[in-house]
Amino acid sequence: MDYLKRAMEIKEEIIANRRYLHQIPELGMELPKTSGFVVEKLKEMGYEPKLISGYGVTATVGKKTDGKVILLRADMDALPMEEESGLPFAAKGKCAHTCGHDLHTAMLLAAAKMLKESEEELEGIVKLVFQPGEETLEGAKALIADGILENPKVDAAMAAHVIPLLPTGFIGYNKGVVAASADYFIITLHGLGSHGACPQLSIDPINMGVHLHLALQELVSREANPEEMVVLTVGKFQSGAAGNVIPEKAVLEGTLRTFNEEVRSYMLKRIQEVTDGVASTFRGSAEIKYKGSVCSLSIDSQMADIIGEALKEMLGEKGVAQVSQRMSGSEDFAEIAAKVPSMFFIIGTGSAEEGYCYGGHHPKVIFNEDCLPIGAAAYAQGAARWLERAK
Repeated sequence: MDYLKRAMEIKEEIIANRRYLHQIPELGMELPKTSGFVVEKLKEMGYEPKLISGYGVTATVGKKTDGKVILLRADMDALPMEEESGLPFAAKGKCAHTCGHDLHTAMLLAAAKMLKESEEELEGIVKLVFQPGEETLEGAKALIADGILENPKVDAAMAAHVIPLLPTGFIGYNKGVVAASADYFIITLHGLGSHGACPQLSIDPINMGVHLHLALQELVSREANPEEMVVLTVGKFQSGAAGNVIPEKAVLEGTLRTFNEEVRSYMLKRIQEVTDGVASTFRGSAEIKYKGSVCSLSIDSQMADIIGEALKEMLGEKGVAQVSQRMSGSEDFAEIAAKVPSMFFIIGTGSAEEGYCYGGHHPKVIFNEDCLPIGAAAYAQGAARWLERAK
């Protein structure tokens, strides 16, 4: 099948699906409306979808059971923020698809339709996965724990992400580590409250927090190899309710990111040691909890070569390129890529005329829907070609 031609023929259908999904954003692992829509559409195509990890959806296509199995994954969850795009189909409420997961879901639904239509041509099995909980870094782990890589056993996997700061339709990919690990920490510092006029009677958690924030930054500047990318950001610091009262506790929330798993392990160990040390120095105590974590995303070179060439044949040398950039952002597809050889690519959704105004996770971001058939065709073409080469 000419997947790009077919995707262009069903472009309006893909756009309609995306716009519907855009108006029903849901968060984390609880996606009843989104999941229900995906199940309904897959059944219309002739699939027998199953739920996994609560509201995840999976289905398979392909009749040659003696071939390999490739998993195609799209994430479905939104972000806890209000949309300010001004679009007529903008989400109304406290959450929105400002990361583009609605596009990913619509693309994979279109790929599913085309793969079903060309099922006789497939040299193996394609396992489709629509995943909840990517933004909370819990979805991929839940899928793996619930057996997504088994029955049938998955030999390889592929996923994609839209990027609004690149030209619409451009596809980029890289090899090796392409996205950072992420560990979201919550540090609670416990002290002793008192009147602000009597600090000697207190154990001041704000004082602890100020020193801790500075000490954590020293881990990057003094203990990390300058050649390694390490980001340690504290984005939330909350304590107290009145200017003349020393509170009993302070809370710092932040994230650690790096491309190197050894560096990651070292930094997590040092965060614990420094936190305990600072708290005890000022006569307090501390506890650290991790809200979410994911390893760095590593791409298999052979898969990248096979699928990259297939996409270049479809879109031309100017439409697809291996890029050198790596993302300091994280992607929980990394947990699947750590288990099976995987390919990950990015799809541009921006407009040069508009100057690439807003990136993902911005309330005003707008994704150019012309990318939808290209992404759908890339999913289908990549899977079909890999099965052909891997048989």
